[in-house]
Amino acid sequence: MEKELSHLRKAMNSSTHKGTRFTEIQKQKIRASLHQQEETVSRKPKISIYMVTTLAASLFVFLFYTTISPNLTSNGGGNQGTKATLEDSEWKVRYEYSKNGKVLFGVSPDPYLTAGKPFGYLFSFNEPFETYKGKNIEVFATHKETGERVNVIPKNKITEPSSGYSTLSRFTTRFTIPKSGLWKFEVFLNKEFYGDIVLSVGSGTILPVDIPKFVQKSDFEKVDWNRKAVYIDNNMLGNENKSGVIGADMPSININQKWMWHLWGIKNPERSVLTVVGFHKETGTVHQILTTGWSTHLGGENNGANAHIPSSVNISMAGEWAMLLYVDGKLFDVLVYNINS
Repeated sequence: MEKELSHLRKAMNSSTHKGTRFTEIQKQKIRASLHQQEETVSRKPKISIYMVTTLAASLFVFLFYTTISPNLTSNGGGNQGTKATLEDSEWKVRYEYSKNGKVLFGVSPDPYLTAGKPFGYLFSFNEPFETYKGKNIEVFATHKETGERVNVIPKNKITEPSSGYSTLSRFTTRFTIPKSGLWKFEVFLNKEFYGDIVLSVGSGTILPVDIPKFVQKSDFEKVDWNRKAVYIDNNMLGNENKSGVIGADMPSININQKWMWHLWGIKNPERSVLTVVGFHKETGTVHQILTTGWSTHLGGENNGANAHIPSSVNISMAGEWAMLLYVDGKLFDVLVYNINS
């Protein structure tokens, strides 16, 4: 045992633990190694802080644009969308005004309502007559596009219910709207707002949706209102040697009556089709005149004309009328009548 300890002491007294234990080269290596470790330790915190800061900033920007920014845009757009939706709803065409789920009044305009012409309107007020009795009624119309405001019904005191009624269910009036487009009609009672409706007013001549396609707006612009129909033989009123009607000299408004059409110069009358289109001068509106439709087949000779056909007609209003006659889809003649009865 003692021998083994002696060998151990000799080993411990070697150059590593006794005398000059490190050479100069070893010392330089150790110092260099220690200096490198110090630099590494000192730099690590700086790099770490920079990276953390950069990552935090990037994360904030990412979250802002992916979460906060879209919400802000969506909210702003939503507000604008809601505003636009409310405006569209406010100017949506409607013929009745309701309050608390109850219809207070409605209006029935002329189906051919256009700008620049006088048209009739029927207002139906639904509340008991006592609600309106003794009050002044006024109606103002506002144009959506320009904001123009027109007093279409000046102040008028209500003293009696509609004729033949116990209520104000048939309040009729007539006025002209100056421009086409959407118009809001506001009703006031004693200068207090009562309700409103929105109507679409057309421009120029409006053709009925079911009118034959060969009828053109330009046809009505060519009407010569000074070329009045004249009396021909056999109580016929028309354009001599062209077209004429028996029965047009005694017309009635809104009553079906019999007119017999006569045409000259038709080559194949039994194979031809007559189309009659009525044009009312005052309102500039186009109407179906034959009660059976826009067109009818022609027959043979009668009263000196080589084509004729009896028909039932209905004239909807008084005034000057141009009856445009088409044969087989082509404008044949125009009869101008002054119908006042």
